[in-house]
Amino acid sequence: MAEKIIIATDKAPQAIGTYSQAVKVGSTVYLSGQIPLNPETMQIVSDEFEAQVVQVFNNLIAVCEAAGGSLSDIVKLNIFMTDLSNFATVNEIMGRYFDQPYPARAAIGVKQLPKDALVEMDGVMEI
Repeated sequence: MAEKIIIATDKAPQAIGTYSQAVKVGSTVYLSGQIPLNPETMQIVSDEFEAQVVQVFNNLIAVCEAAGGSLSDIVKLNIFMTDLSNFATVNEIMGRYFDQPYPARAAIGVKQLPKDALVEMDGVMEI
């Protein structure tokens, strides 16, 4: 088995549980879920959905860069939302961060997220 390399950066929220921000095995990076925490305060950035999505993408960018990649290297993105009526907003904001070809993606409605966040994303990156 290839060596596991733990990815960590102070530019994204520190883990609030028993997990790493990301783990690299070979050329694949598994990105842990990011919620809209400000990495400096460890508080939810806003009650507004759009601001939370932007913060989640910024957190993902920081972890991707710490792993030696970028958002464009994400091949699979999972988006968890407490209200699927926000799907169009996620699509619009995602368009600001990704160009075609887009990653594979799932959008999943959930009852609740850590710290009562409205959105969480995780993914797989190939670098």
